[in-house]
Amino acid sequence: MTMNRREVCGALSAFAVLAAVADAQAVNGSALGASKVFSFDKLPVKAGSNGGESRAVMHGTDPSGDYLEVHETTLPAGQMPHPPHRHSNSEFILIREGKVEYLRDGHVETIGPGDLIYTASNKPHGMRNVGDTTARYFVVSVGVQDEATFVTLVPVGG
Repeated sequence: MTMNRREVCGALSAFAVLAAVADAQAVNGSALGASKVFSFDKLPVKAGSNGGESRAVMHGTDPSGDYLEVHETTLPAGQMPHPPHRHSNSEFILIREGKVEYLRDGHVETIGPGDLIYTASNKPHGMRNVGDTTARYFVVSVGVQDEATFVTLVPVGG
């Protein structure tokens, strides 16, 4: 079986499209088998209903089978990203700017730049910007994400 020049060009074009799709999926939710740099200024920005913004960095499954998701959130003063909730994935949250109140296990902690939150799987938690300026933080989520279940959290003694 031989291919003419037009068939070869068509096949090469198809492989180029497949490579581009595979590269896009590495960012948008499929295999994360290759190392990659994510340019922050090129990430799409999504406006939130609370006046904040989020940037989806990446999400997908790494070669070990772990599902990972990373995003950055900008949260205006006095706002919550969403009501207190719980979900099956675990989260690490690194505060870059601002002052936030983190509610977990009946306790409230006020934290700021450089502080890191860890939320274990299925543990109720919530957060609010209690500062006078915008808060910015990165979220690294590990584990398959399910639908969040909203909960009522009341601080101990409150």
